[in-house]
Amino acid sequence: MLKKYTWLALIISMTHSASGWAEPSSSAQILVETLNTLPQSCAVSATDRLSEESVQRLQSFYQALSYMPLWQDAALRQQLADQLLDTRYDGLEPTMYQLHRVAALKQPASEQQQVCDELLLSHGYLHALQHLRDGVLDANSVEPYWYEAAVQSPTQTSIIDIAVAAAGDLPQAFAAVRPQNSTYQKLRETLKNSYFLTQKDWGHVPLEGKSLRAGTLDVRIPSLRQRLELAGYLDPSSDKMSALMESLVDQVDTPTTPADTLLYSDELVVAVKAFQQDHYLEDDGVVGPATLRELNITPAQRLLQVRVNLERLRWLDKQLEPTMLVVDIAGARLLYFRDGNIVWRTRTQVGTVKRQTPLLKSRITHLTINPTWTVPPTILREDKLPAIRRDLGYLARSNMSVLDYQGNVLNPASINWQAPSGIMLRQGPGPQNALGLVAIRFANPFSVYLHDTPSQHLFGRATRTVSSGCVRVEDAQKLVDHLLFDASDDERQRIEQIKASGRTRNVNLPHPIPVLLAYWTVEVDMDNRLRFRNDSYGHDAKIAAALQAAQR
Repeated sequence: MLKKYTWLALIISMTHSASGWAEPSSSAQILVETLNTLPQSCAVSATDRLSEESVQRLQSFYQALSYMPLWQDAALRQQLADQLLDTRYDGLEPTMYQLHRVAALKQPASEQQQVCDELLLSHGYLHALQHLRDGVLDANSVEPYWYEAAVQSPTQTSIIDIAVAAAGDLPQAFAAVRPQNSTYQKLRETLKNSYFLTQKDWGHVPLEGKSLRAGTLDVRIPSLRQRLELAGYLDPSSDKMSALMESLVDQVDTPTTPADTLLYSDELVVAVKAFQQDHYLEDDGVVGPATLRELNITPAQRLLQVRVNLERLRWLDKQLEPTMLVVDIAGARLLYFRDGNIVWRTRTQVGTVKRQTPLLKSRITHLTINPTWTVPPTILREDKLPAIRRDLGYLARSNMSVLDYQGNVLNPASINWQAPSGIMLRQGPGPQNALGLVAIRFANPFSVYLHDTPSQHLFGRATRTVSSGCVRVEDAQKLVDHLLFDASDDERQRIEQIKASGRTRNVNLPHPIPVLLAYWTVEVDMDNRLRFRNDSYGHDAKIAAALQAAQR
């Protein structure tokens, strides 16, 4: 490593004579002595405290620099200040990274204090790079995923190597660690250019009252109009807006409010529909409880939601592969990537709040054509038993058989349905099977998979948290075609014959395909519109609390 960075050490040493620092050998000696006695050798506040890991990282960093001070060049310090400030668009807090040390190094100080400022500024530099790449928090502690054993962890370049190699070009260092996937980049760019950093408040629309429908009069309309205008859904320079403002001014002298300012007009309905689309609500233009709840989320809360998702996307960046399936749980959709490009997307139905779809990464290995469905214990207990107790004919209508644990078929009439034991329910194959005509299998301990469904009408809902944990896929047969993109013609023909036969058969994929079931609640869509999902599973709140604690 020392040979690799000799050129950098020479460049650094050339800047010292003009900086007021001691000769390089003396500087190196003081650095070594201070490093070896950290953290005691540098008095720091509680928030600047150096962990054992941080001290070790600093020692490796300066060993690679031949123990030459790095931050004596004013231009390089300014580069660092600029890059650290820029991390606010990554949802980070720049003050976490010793930003104040940039100014401190300009001031007269003892040589020991200069060394401490130098080391702590390097600590901030390395810390920022680590957070940009890996996140502020430990994902396994805050939002753990289950990983199949065969899923390979990505090999990463050491932060020290990146920091040293690009020490003369800090924008390159920060760009090298920042996630490059488009979801992260677009969200970061939107944050950089959005109203979130300047908007303090956009008002409150009272919750009391009936749902607002087109053509109705309501005293909440001025508040609704203000909220939509401040969030960019209405043009404040429009004639109607001007008339509204004039009427509000007139109210100072007049106790009555003109009726047109209280009208839920067509203009407002269009704006509300756009708001509903951006927040994954039914875009019917009706301002009901769900829409009011989203309208009354403050700018500060939205900013925190963006920061939470930027953190989450830093974790997920390491799990993305050029060819894979990604289930977007909060958005209830599926994305199929091939060679880094999205070649197909579709809607899904995911788990309810009570029966959540788990977070995991695995590999799709095979398909089940014309699947049967063995009812999981929870669904048997909570859903099927009540239906059977009401009407034993439910079993025949649902094409369900009763089996013992050895797979023997039992007579339903012989079962004590008030307290059954030692039984399973299995639904036969066919169009009305809960799994539809195909199930897409991958290893996991949760007994979940992707599958077809007879409940096609539910795909039309804006909110599709309706399953028992598995992922129901719209146009599942098209997904099968994509998964078999490199299958031979003979294999495709064999699968079609199995489909037509109605028999249940497993079919292996030519090659396993990675699948990621992930959760995020903010994104920028293809039209560059910022869209928010409801945090139905409550995962955002955990990350937000941990982020705020870490950044305090």
